[in-house]
Parts: sequence; structure tokens; C-alpha cells
Amino acid sequence: MGEFVRLEVADGIGTIRLDRPKVNALNDQVTAELAEAARAAAADEVRAVIIYGGERVFAAGADIGVMAEAGYAEMASRSGRLHGAMDLVAGLGKPVVAAITGYALGGGLELALAADFRVAGETARLGQPEIQLGIIPGAGGTQRLPRLVGPAKAKDIVFTGRMVAAAEALEIGLVDRVVPDAEVYQAALDLVRRYATGPALALRAAKQAIDYGLGVDLATGLEIERVQFAALFGTDDQQAGMRSFLANGPGQATFTGR
Repeated sequence: MGEFVRLEVADGIGTIRLDRPKVNALNDQVTAELAEAARAAAADEVRAVIIYGGERVFAAGADIGVMAEAGYAEMASRSGRLHGAMDLVAGLGKPVVAAITGYALGGGLELALAADFRVAGETARLGQPEIQLGIIPGAGGTQRLPRLVGPAKAKDIVFTGRMVAAAEALEIGLVDRVVPDAEVYQAALDLVRRYATGPALALRAAKQAIDYGLGVDLATGLEIERVQFAALFGTDDQQAGMRSFLANGPGQATFTGR
């Protein structure tokens, strides 16, 4: 367990909890601890993941005080480590939801973009304000954001550096649900709870087929899907799911994740 980032596991659901007062700024230590938490969350006993910054703020970006005096060589190395941490989160072979309270700005929004789903509080504010500092997003914002909301909306958010209110974020598809602030974590828990007892290998295959397929041409994507589909016929869950369907109808199977 890190000083600022910890993984808490209960009933098959892992919560990666950011806890660096006051705004969960992403310095080198937080980045390293986030990467370690993501590696730990890859364990088989963790079937779904919530990323949570607490009741007041998700993460308000990088530590500008540290970055202000950095040069090219230092930032090339630091950004590589930050990208690596985000990729570990994005690459988790299980459903991941970001539970967003308060601000998700800069690297904070980029962390939320690495999740599969985003639940936001009614007063949440999201954005990529880097342009106001004379730089651009450096941890996935120029790549994951347009894939989620489309290039024009992404350019508006990145070019202006403005904050996006929760209602607009929902309208443009930047978040998937908006709930009262006090209900954000519970809503995220409700969203992923069903996956904790689901067919873990099939969920991983579905996530990989979608994510990898988005980065290739259609024919290659279809081949990725075909291979993943066929491979699942070597799992216990496929046998359990189909036998249960034939005996009891849909939705009654008990899965072991094997």
C-alpha cells in the first residue's frame, strides 16, 4: 500500500483510492503508486475496479509546482512513466469505472479516460487545461478524449482549456452517469457489482476485442474478435453458461472466472 494511492478489495471489487491532499495532484510518487496499484488490481481475485479520489475531488491534474522548472529531458522521462501508469489502468482486463467528484482536470481527467466508464457527481468539473500553461495534455488526453467524444468536441475542450460541467459531460458522452455528489461512489459500485460474479475471461476478451479493434482496420478487428470468441470455448465459464442456459434459461449461470 502506497502513501498516496492504495488498493482496497472487497467482494471481488478493487478500489484504487487516491489520497494526496489537497487535490490528489499527480506527482512522481503518485504516478509510481498508481502503477503499482494497477498491477495489484490485475490479480484474479479482483473482478472489477473503481478509481476514486474521495468525496471532494477526483484529481486536479499534475503538480505544476514541480513541472514549472522542468526541462525537456526530465519531462520526456516523467511523461513516459505517467503514460505507463495510465496504460496499466487502461489495460486491466476487467471492467474499470472512474468515480468522479469535484475536479477531474489534466492528468486527473486522463486517468478517468483510461477507465471503461465514468460516473460523475452533479457538481463535478472536467477538463484539459494544459493549453493555458502553454503545453498540451501529455497523458492520453489528445488520444483517448477524441476517441470518446469525437475530434471536434475534443479539440474544443483541449484548445480552450475550459472546464466542462457534469451535465454537458453527460450530453457529449464524456461521462456515462451523473448522480448527486454524495452518491458517486455507490453509483460506481452499483455499476460494476454485476461484473464481480460474471464470466471474467469473457469480460476480458470482450474488453480486449473492443479496445484493440478500435486501433486497427475492420478486417483486423473482426479477426481479433473471431480469435477471442473461439478461445472462450476452452473455458469452464463457457461450459457453465451454456449448460445453465439449456437447463434453466438465460441469466442463471454461476461463473467461476476460469
